[in-house]
Order: sequence, then C-alpha cells, then structure tokens
Amino acid sequence: MSMAQPQGKKRRYEGCAQDSEYFQCYSDVTVHEEMISDSVRTNAYKLAILRSHAALRGKSVLDVGAGTGILSIFCAQAGASKVYAVEASGVAQLASEVVKSNNMEGRINVINGSVENAEVPEQVDAIVSEWMGYALMYESMLCSVIYARDKWLKPGGLMFPAFAELFIAPINDPITESRLEFWGNVKVQYGVDMSCMRSFARSCIMSKEMAVNSVSPEDVLSLPVRFASLDLATITATEIANIHGSFQFNCFGSSLFHGFAIWFSVIFPGEKPIILSTSPYTEETHWKQTLLYLNEEVQVEQDTTITGDITMTPSDANPRHLRVLMNYSVQGGVRQSKLFQMGS
Repeated sequence: MSMAQPQGKKRRYEGCAQDSEYFQCYSDVTVHEEMISDSVRTNAYKLAILRSHAALRGKSVLDVGAGTGILSIFCAQAGASKVYAVEASGVAQLASEVVKSNNMEGRINVINGSVENAEVPEQVDAIVSEWMGYALMYESMLCSVIYARDKWLKPGGLMFPAFAELFIAPINDPITESRLEFWGNVKVQYGVDMSCMRSFARSCIMSKEMAVNSVSPEDVLSLPVRFASLDLATITATEIANIHGSFQFNCFGSSLFHGFAIWFSVIFPGEKPIILSTSPYTEETHWKQTLLYLNEEVQVEQDTTITGDITMTPSDANPRHLRVLMNYSVQGGVRQSKLFQMGS
C-alpha cells in the first residue's frame, strides 16, 4: 500500500477558497498530464463515447469542464455534429488550439467560462463530463453537471457517465502497522527506549484527514459494500449534498483493522455499458482509494462483524472540500464516531 499523499488534479486546489482560485488551479499542465496519462480513465471515456456512435451521430453534445478538450474530440470522432466544450480556466485557449490541430473547428465550439455563466445556444442531446474527485465527491463539480443537465439536456438525453456507485470496505494497512512498531524497535537499534512515542505517532498517522493511497487486495478484510448509487439523470444537488449509506462486514480472518477504504465506479450508457472502476481489485487509476483511519487499530478475527453507517457532505468552510462522518461498531461493541475531512 503506497503512502503517497494526493497530488495533481484532485489535490492541487486544496487551498482554493473561491471559484476563481479553483479554476486557476487547473491552469497548469501537470493537472491535465495526470488525467490524460491515466489510461484506465481516458480509455474508458474514449471507448464509451465511440461505442455510442449510433446515438451521437449528427447530435449535439455539451462537455462540462472540458479541460484540454480530449473528450470533446472523442465526441466529434463518434459523429457528433456539434460539441460545446465549456471550460472555466485559462486552459480553454489551449483547448481551442487542440481543436484546431485536429481540424475540428467547425464542430467543436470552446466556451471559456463556468457552465453556470455559459451561453450555450441550443438544447443538447448528450452531456459528457469527467467530474469525479477523490472518494467521488471531493471536487463537488457534480453540481455543475446537474445544473447543465437541468438547463440544456433534452428530455431523454444521454449522460456520460450515467451512473455512479460508492463502495466501502475495512482494511489492514501494513505500512501504518510498521510505522507504529518503529518506535518500539528504536531501543534495539540505538539503546534508547522510545516506545512512549507510539501514542503520539498513532494520533498523527491515524488522524481525521482522509488519505489517498493504493490498497492491495490482500489488505481488504471483507467483501466490500456498495453504500450509495447515483443516477445522473435524476439526482439533485440537494441529494448529493448529503450522501448516506450503511454497511455490515464479516471479516475474512485474523488481522489488525486500521480503517476503511472508499472507492467508486461510474457506468456509461450503451447496450454493453463501459464501467470505470477505482476498486483495489482493478487496474490502478490516479484516484487510487480514499482511506479513513480509526483512532486506534482493532484486532479482528474470522467472521468478526463490523457494522455502521457513513455520511458524506461538503465542508462548511469550502463546498469543494469533503467531510465524512463515520459511525461504526466492531462485534456489537460500543458505537464509535469519527468525523473526517479532505481539504479545510
């Protein structure tokens, strides 16, 4: 399990309090390099769009948060007659260059502005957007997609993606385990007892800040649970501001339980739907998995039950940041609660 901290696209604007600053965070090549180089992500969109050529041929498409314009290009390649690529950051100028380089000027119209302030001249047949953040909801860009859907999507129009699902599972974190054991081993190496540091180390490592790391399948302690499903055709801004679900796990065997991992999948429309998954059981994406640590590790055994519920809401200080309230109980014991955050 990697202990790297979030970088690039989904972490660069951690301190962005205002929309203008948020959009400015996307005016950097590193962000777009990370997204496009994520072949699982980019190929899923490409395949889903090109497979929908029959539904898109001769149709109009709105690309919400178009970035450098690659998804808009895919839509034009699939036969869309008009694509409105809305991008609020300064990279919209580069998207126009990309469109020109691919001889798509007549079919793709790059609009530099937020979707809430954009002037799209017609109702569209489809909306495409890569809006997903860490733990699905970190960016809170889904509100803009919903706004665009309600304002410009024709009845029965297509959403790319069409559905999203959130999953959770308990995990063992061998690196956290090793870091905590480190302080007990200092005496062996240097002759100084520093075991008293373990409690301080635990409070630092197993904090309220959510981490973004890769979880190895062997470190997942039970079958995962899907705790939320989002239908992009009908979900409202009110509903995504309070995503709630419950879970019950039965552990596979003896292990230390350090916390929970959250990941998501999105499903694209079509007769043979394409699924983009960020599960630890599939090829790694730049989203990896989002980890929520307990205050203290717990020993679990075969068939130990872990029950509880989870609530995801935007941060009060910044709606683009994420807050997660976790309530859980191990083997019917005392119910524990912990409030996590990502960003301020």
